[in-house]
Amino acid sequence: MLGAIEAGGTKFVCAVGDEKGTIVERIQIPTTVPEETLPQVSAFFEKYDVEAIGIGSFGPIDVNVESPTYGYITSTPKPGWKDYPFVQRMKEAFGVPIGFNTDVNAAALGEASFGAAKGLDSCLYITVGTGIGAGAIVQGQLLQGWSHPEMGHILLRRHPNDAFQGKCPYHGDCLEGLAAGPAIEERWGEKGVNLVDRPEVWDLEGYYLAQALMQYILILSPKKIILGGGVSHQEAVFAAIYKYLPELLNDYVALPELSDYIVRPGLGDDAGITGSLMLADRAK
Repeated sequence: MLGAIEAGGTKFVCAVGDEKGTIVERIQIPTTVPEETLPQVSAFFEKYDVEAIGIGSFGPIDVNVESPTYGYITSTPKPGWKDYPFVQRMKEAFGVPIGFNTDVNAAALGEASFGAAKGLDSCLYITVGTGIGAGAIVQGQLLQGWSHPEMGHILLRRHPNDAFQGKCPYHGDCLEGLAAGPAIEERWGEKGVNLVDRPEVWDLEGYYLAQALMQYILILSPKKIILGGGVSHQEAVFAAIYKYLPELLNDYVALPELSDYIVRPGLGDDAGITGSLMLADRAK
């Protein structure tokens, strides 16, 4: 039996399951402060004899096992979680191996194991919601160097008709600052879910996401790109990406049929928690 935690800024999803991705039980817990959230996490796992626990966490986090702050959530603005020793607290509570990575790397691993990228040794998972993040599998391994990728904060060419200043508190008009959910809401005056019938909203969103995907393609050459998060539910975003990406690449590299190459998660909302089970399996 394996344990899995998808630790998000809004909620924790906890589950137990097996190395085949089968989930036996799961719960959701609001993300408040560690002193309130983690006792509920512990109470859930205490009912089971888990061999290892995998954590896919919001970040930034320290994933360098040689670092003195390995296993910490680092510079997050989430109250109570900045510089928090997440892995250490879980080891103290359960005494089992802990697999630890970003929520988007976990989702990429889930999709590569059982979802839209099953059977491939390379994929990119990008989520567009409250923030923008991406995880990648390269030659069968999670992409990681001295830290984890932060692909949501790349710089883009601004659309000539877009005067919005950007929403990222660190970089202003980076990808996240221009295209994440809060940017959509502030630019257009309403949440994205209420803008479904405004094609100009999703055309601009696809314009920025296509620029980002061009850079990821040129650098990583993933065999599949999986677009998740709330924005992925907007069909018009995919249409705009399919329109702008070939224009940007301008036949410099050949791509597969875009409707088969840039897709929604095969596991739906279970990509992250399934990938966290795989992190546990790798850690045991």
